[in-house]
Amino acid sequence: MENQPPNNELKGKTGFTRIINAAHYSKDGLQAAYTHEAAFRQLVYLNGALIILIFWCDFDTATRMMLLLASALSLIVELFNTGIEAVVDDISLAKRPLAKRAKDVGSAAQMLAMTAQGILWLLALFG
Repeated sequence: MENQPPNNELKGKTGFTRIINAAHYSKDGLQAAYTHEAAFRQLVYLNGALIILIFWCDFDTATRMMLLLASALSLIVELFNTGIEAVVDDISLAKRPLAKRAKDVGSAAQMLAMTAQGILWLLALFG
């Protein structure tokens, strides 16, 4: 007999309804990040400009794909970083070493994503 996890009525719907609900939760998450996080808004504006530039410049398809992926990655990492910061701050605003480490690691991930994006742009423009 298969080991089935216990049924959890708090998990919500299944099937297509779950996909629709997940899309709404994702929209809510994007709206919350845009509304409450200046860093996310700044990245949206920066990457919006960069995406326009991607199609304005004479890049080949592979370069465009790489630069689009770098823009998406920087936004994704910022969403994770924002989530980490929100959870840490919700638990307590007191100074705690592990909370600081969690926030610093999220910030470092964003710095690496932005550094990689910058290097890819330099290679695309001057490489």
